[in-house]
Amino acid sequence: MFDLQKPIPAYLLDKRNITRLILFTAAFALVFINVYAPFGVDVWFNVTRWTLLLYSSIITLTGVLVVVVSRIIMYHTRHRFKVRLWQYLVWVMAEVFFMGLFYTLYQKLILDDPRFFPDLLVVSVQNTALVLLLPYSVLWLYFSWVENKKKLELIRTGQSQEHQKGMVHFNDERGTLRLSLKAEHLLYLEAADNYVYIHYLDNGRPERQLLRNNLKKLSEELANSSLVRCHRSFMVNSEMVKLIRRGKDGLLLELDLPEMHTLPVSKTFLENVMQAFVRD
Repeated sequence: MFDLQKPIPAYLLDKRNITRLILFTAAFALVFINVYAPFGVDVWFNVTRWTLLLYSSIITLTGVLVVVVSRIIMYHTRHRFKVRLWQYLVWVMAEVFFMGLFYTLYQKLILDDPRFFPDLLVVSVQNTALVLLLPYSVLWLYFSWVENKKKLELIRTGQSQEHQKGMVHFNDERGTLRLSLKAEHLLYLEAADNYVYIHYLDNGRPERQLLRNNLKKLSEELANSSLVRCHRSFMVNSEMVKLIRRGKDGLLLELDLPEMHTLPVSKTFLENVMQAFVRD
């Protein structure tokens, strides 16, 4: 059973995949409308078949602009909120409705279709659902297949996290590998808006690397590593914690560094931290 609260896969918000979706949907709509002839397209104009193809293609591509605008909005707002599965499904249904509304208004206002507007809208929405949902489903399966193929290739070549003992791998928000570190050199992660600073040791000196991702997603991906979420803004490498002490505002984790460096432990993640050190 689908978890409707689960965020949608990152590949659905990838710019290249969005472009592929728009182009494939437009091509599918052209073929579908001219072959299946929904919306009464075969009686739109009293012209030859080739002229009808030209006219209907223009109208079809104009309708697809609904998808173009929708996906542009989705792409540019993906960092402001995490799109969950139920939200994505509602978004797609809205695309279906508004494209159907476009074709209904075109038939009613331009072609002077005599049918009752609500009846015409229902038929248009039903046909639009076929125009959009079929290519959407096919591409979702294709994108998923490509993503799984990449993961299998990583496993085959021995580059997966399970096959590189002692290494911690960091992917960006799109799932692309950006950095790999030996666990013994990793210090902690620090949230910075839509980015995360990865703090580590380089020849014994503290350094940091900026990664476009968020702590919540990284904590899920690195659940089997030595990294532990200790605060809304921090994840710490439990192997680098020298001691736990109580400060004025709560528990503090002191890192095993020449210069004293501490990280706070919030009440929300206190149990996580204690379980990690009990386990260790």
